Formats: sequence, C-alpha cells, structure tokens
Amino acid sequence: MRSIPLFTVVVTGLLAGLVSPAWAECGPVDSEALRWLDRMSHSLRETSYRGVFTYQHGGSIQAMRITHSVKNNIESEQITRLSGAPAQVQRTEHPLDCIHPGHRLVRIGEVFQGAAGSCGLSAYYRLKMAGVKRIAERRAVLLNVMPRDMYRYGYQLALDTETGLLLKTQTMSLDGKRVLERFQFADLEIGDVELAGTHVDVLHEAAHSHGEPAPAPEGAASWGVRWLPGGFMLTDGRGVSAHNKTFTDGLAVFTVFLEPAPQQLQPGEGQAREGGTTAYTRGLLIEGKPALVTVLGEVPINTARRVADSVAWANPDVN
Repeated sequence: MRSIPLFTVVVTGLLAGLVSPAWAECGPVDSEALRWLDRMSHSLRETSYRGVFTYQHGGSIQAMRITHSVKNNIESEQITRLSGAPAQVQRTEHPLDCIHPGHRLVRIGEVFQGAAGSCGLSAYYRLKMAGVKRIAERRAVLLNVMPRDMYRYGYQLALDTETGLLLKTQTMSLDGKRVLERFQFADLEIGDVELAGTHVDVLHEAAHSHGEPAPAPEGAASWGVRWLPGGFMLTDGRGVSAHNKTFTDGLAVFTVFLEPAPQQLQPGEGQAREGGTTAYTRGLLIEGKPALVTVLGEVPINTARRVADSVAWANPDVN
C-alpha cells in the first residue's frame, strides 16, 4: 500500500504584502502561500487527529483511515485500508525533534538555507492563494502550486484554516488541465487519539532511519546520479552499500534503484504510470558494467528518464 504524504483563520491583512527582503530577487512571491506551506509542514507532524480519506489514482479509488497521535513530543501513525484486502502501515515512536530534509524544504525558517537559496520553493513552483472551500465539514484555504519547469508536477492543496492540516490535494498534469491523483478527507476529528488494535491480513511496520549509513561491505562500489532537477536533495541512501537513493524537493519524492544485471542483458527501457506515480526501468552499461536502473516516484517520465541516464559509479557530483 503506497504511503500518502499527509498532513483560527490567520488574519490575511497581517500576511498580505509582508514580503521578506530575502524574496525580493525571486520575482513575484505570494508570501501568504509560503506561510501556509510552512504551517502545513508543522501541522502534519505536531497535530493529533483521526480521519477517513479517499485516495484516487488512475482508474482506482481506495478508502483509508489514518490515526496520528502526538504525545510527549513523540508521534505515532497508523494507516488502515478500508476497501479491498485489509492492510495497515504503522509508524511508532518517531521523535518530533527529528526533522527530515523534506520537512525542512517547506519550512520558511530553514528553507532559505537549502538548495533553493533565498527563494525557497518559489524558485521551482509558482504559489498562489486560490480562495476558500468547505471540506470534511471544515473550512479550508486553497493553494495552487504550479511548476516553473517541465521536471515536476503541479498541485492544488486545501489546508484546514484552524490547524493547517492538509485536507485535500490534487496532483496535476504538466499542462495543468488533468487531475492525475486525488487525496481528500471525508471525515476528520482533531484532538487526542489512540492507535487502534485492528486485525489485518498485512501489517507493515515502517522503519525509522536515524541517518547513519550502514558499513560498506568489502568491495562494494559506490554510486550516485550526475543530474537532478533543481531543488531536489538526497534524503535517504547515503551509504555506499545502499541499493536505492531517495530524493525530494519538499513536495515531490522519487527513489532510484540500482541492481547489477546479467552480462547478456540487452539495453532497453520500460515505463508505466499510475496516477501521479511513474515507474521507469532501463538496462544500461555503466562504465562497461551492465546494470538495471529503476526510477520510481512522483515525477514526469522525462524526469525519470534523465535521472536514470545520469546514474554512474563512484559517487559522482550532481550538477
């Protein structure tokens, strides 16, 4: 079951027009939209809630229940599939002070020191407030997040005005005319909640990486990618023995897998897309060694292909 990136009205008069001097060189910036993204990043980690949401991608739709509990600066989360075969993902005892790179990229206080420089996400997305809507019996502000290049998708977000929680998101096609996938709460309860002891056929305990790379086995070859879309950074897979590396720009995420291949493997490629998720696989000769490279994630096929083509041995510098 694929994990879903989840997540008192702010007085708009206090936010509108308050553009930090650091943003002046970035062109038009909707500072209110940036602050709502910052609030969303905090709320998805720091708020306790329980709800039922639908996830639609391609021709399928699934109903799921999520419980997110925060107690004593420790967060735990449980996602249970309500339609189809019972399955559950559970993540427990994650310290709130453990902030992953993806969260830093959308937090205003830290984003300006990241790959996007002083412009933050505005360097790669056009952000714009788009009104107010009612979702799951709650009032939500709408944000349009559209890409500035051809290497990432756009999004339409709806955030709870009271907490900043993400109530709905739509992933848009490159031309902005089609919805590729949709996540939306149908019911939401905010406040103290407990994880339920539900019996399911499949239970996945999500592991928490502490950022320490595993020791490399003797003779292991290190590898990396020579090209990434602007703003993306490595979040997991730093050890030379890692078989996969994950990258994010704060909104989109993709993972690159590298496997040795038989000598008789013929060069070629295969691709598939379901909703906003692309799977691209290619057999390559990398410095004379046959390898199978797979890129899986929330990026267009042209991005996945270019990243796969740039995979090389010996930890190359990304440019």
